[in-house]
Amino acid sequence: MTKKKNKDASEAEASTASKRVLIVDDDAEIIDTLRYALEAKGLEVMIARDGNQGLALAEREDPDLMILDMMMPKRSGFLVLEKLRRTRPVQMRVIMITANEGSRHKAYAEMLGVDDYIRKPFAMERLVESVDRLLG
Repeated sequence: MTKKKNKDASEAEASTASKRVLIVDDDAEIIDTLRYALEAKGLEVMIARDGNQGLALAEREDPDLMILDMMMPKRSGFLVLEKLRRTRPVQMRVIMITANEGSRHKAYAEMLGVDDYIRKPFAMERLVESVDRLLG
């Protein structure tokens, strides 16, 4: 049983190796925590600290996955997502994270096609499982 579990874990890590994740968030503590967890899985991590920077990096670098905060300076996560959905022929995988409790916001994010919607505070394991699933 342990061998199978270890094999499954190493297969999941192998499938995410060399994948690129863009974190778009204005909270330095969240950025550092996410970066540490994702780099430990062998992922290449890029950082943007506001919505405009996130949009520019997404367009230039074409990451495999974006982890996008909803509330940020300069351009909200919703505005970033709306623009990405309008301008990209192949849709990028997106996990939206937010401290907002409103169900209206979740419904709108889902309408825009987010792959996962995670409310803060969240267990890091929950986010890492979502990343594995979306990149696997």
